Amino acid sequence: MDGTEGSAGQPGPAERSHRSSVSSVGAREVQLKPKHLPYKLGRQWPELLLRFTDAPDDDVAVDEPSLQFRRNVFFPKRRELQIQDEEVLRLLYEEAKGNVLAARYPCDVEDCEALGALVCRVQLGPYQPGQPAACTLREKLDSFLPAHLCKRGQGLFAAFRGRGAKAGPGEQGLLNAYRQVKETVGSDGGCEATLGTHYRAYLLKCHELPFYGCAFFHGEVDKPAQGFLHRGGRKPVAVAISLEGVHVIDSREKHVLLGLRFQELSWDHTSPEEEEPVLWLEFDGDSEGMPVNKLLKIYSKQAELMSGLIEYCIELNQAVEPAAPQESVPCPPAAPTSSPPPTQRPKLRRQGSVVCSRIQHLSTIDYVEDGKGIKRVKPKRTTSFFSRQLSMGQGSYTVVQPTDSLEQG
Repeated sequence: MDGTEGSAGQPGPAERSHRSSVSSVGAREVQLKPKHLPYKLGRQWPELLLRFTDAPDDDVAVDEPSLQFRRNVFFPKRRELQIQDEEVLRLLYEEAKGNVLAARYPCDVEDCEALGALVCRVQLGPYQPGQPAACTLREKLDSFLPAHLCKRGQGLFAAFRGRGAKAGPGEQGLLNAYRQVKETVGSDGGCEATLGTHYRAYLLKCHELPFYGCAFFHGEVDKPAQGFLHRGGRKPVAVAISLEGVHVIDSREKHVLLGLRFQELSWDHTSPEEEEPVLWLEFDGDSEGMPVNKLLKIYSKQAELMSGLIEYCIELNQAVEPAAPQESVPCPPAAPTSSPPPTQRPKLRRQGSVVCSRIQHLSTIDYVEDGKGIKRVKPKRTTSFFSRQLSMGQGSYTVVQPTDSLEQG
């Protein structure tokens, strides 16, 4: 069932009593297992909706399932770049492209243009000077760039714009990037005909995005209060969880609100009977120059599912990569291999980048005392508010220690 993004309503006790774990997954999050038969599930779809959802009968009668291909969140990116099968690379490319075009992966304009240029190369072939490329791009612009970068002028001024008019900023940047796409030269001096090189280049560019390959969940967060006696309300967010950490993304503005590695947070979830389920994230921050522990409250039906995924990702990381010893020990030289592992690419950190955290756009609880807010910055507690946190590894998360000289509210 297609649900409203950011919906955080909570069913009553009578409705919850007959639901199973499938209902907690929410919209677009039912994952097929190897034993499942898609055709059989499609035939049984109305029965499953009546059993596991509270959708009206009229909606159930017209709803149809949609089978989608999605990348496994637990598949490491380093292994992805070792794939040689061009068809597998194409599937990964198509999934990543869909997330970029839908702005599920927020990208800066420069990166959207670079990724769109690779899509142009795949769909239109190598750039050929003299061809009417600008007109072709203009007609299919939404196939190469996210919708919010394809907006064109409306009304009187748009009517004067003919086929030969100057391209808009998005079109011109895309055209320039298309010109710069490099072709791979083979041993015979000619260009390789396969598209695998461009699929791989697209995936490599997406790897720079900190939320690539994440599992996405729907939720809401409180808006900061604005003005005198003005309630902030809530804003819809997408919570992206991967093997590396958690990102909270503004679903409307298409930018990151908060990005945390697992070493930088503690977390927990609450599911009171008469209130909405909540995922709590605790992390270091500052308030008016003073170090504090911040609490972010994410309202979501999927809070328990997100909490379980975070815990599993941390356990999986600890099992694969145990904590480094305190003293460095010289390692023997590694045996040479035919294909060395790819180097770690730097994360995107432009000033004002959409992938940078915007904590000022969040309403957080900056200090707690026995679960209640206090007026001063420093908390009295000496341990984390939550017991769930990364206990191994070289983490940067530290609990703020109290000071006797600071007055408590």
